[in-house]
Amino acid sequence: MIRLLLAALVAAFASGCATYQTISNAEVGSPKVFSGTRMNVAAIRGDESALRRLPGTAPRRPALDLPLSLVLDTALLQMTVPVALYELVFE
Repeated sequence: MIRLLLAALVAAFASGCATYQTISNAEVGSPKVFSGTRMNVAAIRGDESALRRLPGTAPRRPALDLPLSLVLDTALLQMTVPVALYELVFE
């Protein structure tokens, strides 16, 4: 029952999740490691220059999305770190 509830919450927030936005719209040179968390923090702080560097649009309620993005960014580290290192070395 808990897994079903968790899956429903993830599905509900996935369309507005900052991590989903930044990973699905990633470009060469854009921040990849903890990108969703970075977007939420920038949106909370009102840092427009940081938001322009990140692909996608910030969620309407970044403080609510921040914990979910932090967990998802941590789970995706195995994917984002190698991509970021590859871009750093070869681009």
